[in-house]
Amino acid sequence: MIRALLCLIVVAATLAADQDAGAQAPSRPYRIYAITFRGMTDVEKGFQDYFAARRIPVQITFRDLNRDNTRMPGFLEEIKRTKPDLVYTWGTSVTLGVVGTYDQVDPSVHITDIPVVFTLVAAPVLAKIVRDLKVPGRNVTGVFHVAPTEAQIRAMASYRPFKSLGILYTPTEQNSVVVVEEVREVSKRLGFSVVARPLKLDANKKVTAEGAAEMVRELKLQSNVDWLYLPPDSYLGTQTQKVIIPAAMSVGLPAFASTEQLMETGAVAGLVSRYHSIGQFTAYKAEQILVNKVPPQRIPVETLTRFALQVRMDVAEQLKLPPPLPMFNYAELITPKSETAPPQGTAPAGAPATAPK
Repeated sequence: MIRALLCLIVVAATLAADQDAGAQAPSRPYRIYAITFRGMTDVEKGFQDYFAARRIPVQITFRDLNRDNTRMPGFLEEIKRTKPDLVYTWGTSVTLGVVGTYDQVDPSVHITDIPVVFTLVAAPVLAKIVRDLKVPGRNVTGVFHVAPTEAQIRAMASYRPFKSLGILYTPTEQNSVVVVEEVREVSKRLGFSVVARPLKLDANKKVTAEGAAEMVRELKLQSNVDWLYLPPDSYLGTQTQKVIIPAAMSVGLPAFASTEQLMETGAVAGLVSRYHSIGQFTAYKAEQILVNKVPPQRIPVETLTRFALQVRMDVAEQLKLPPPLPMFNYAELITPKSETAPPQGTAPAGAPATAPK
């Protein structure tokens, strides 16, 4: 009797060890079709690292739009032909290309019968990807990465109070257009002016950095803005380090970043989420669908619960704009010698801040 009981315990323990996340291992790897917008980022690394850490077998097919929307029809055809278990989309433009807006879905074009998990979408509701963050209501869920716009504005004001905010953005990127509108709405409540300048388009309607440096200088010297806000904008991110930030520094205009990528290009401060962590959280959403068999319609669209307020101390020194003393208690202080100084705390989305005056 005792021997039989011990055998049962051993068998039960063996079965439990073979299971991960409460689900049996699949007979084959889960097949994921991933579309990026501008190549591989730390988001994709975090996405893959999560599955590796959880020992969930996945086979990921990566395709890159490379900022060229004419590639999308070929990707959609491949998805419909190969029928992966899940589709991963990076950013608003890619996601809209794959699933369409909730009020203009064309089943002959968009993916409707395969679960889609998006990442790095700034405003899923305003972009009409989902109607409600808590209950997406369609075969789509995902993760947004940008701190609430008002929290960013208040963090900016806690560093340096302001009356006027300048924005440079790509008019063909829905992420940026939506966030600019959000900033305008916040400005009405908090009482500051917004001067937004879209980047130019060439003869082929492709965005170009031509004239961008002049626009930045004009924002400071003619429009007299106090801050330059860098919205979540993929093309802008490619031009910030070599064009936007040098122009802003030349006229003493501090830049505030909405994403980790933009922060790394030389903004003085930013309220950001880490791309690697966003990728891991996105993979968690995918795990709920693939392993736990939860329908995307029932999986809330979420973001990380805390954001890091980062300050580049070398840039602050060049601008002669040191952060206020209380900020040293919770900000991540980035120095040239070390990637990030050990933070004493992490500023949550509602970090203490004063409204613009």
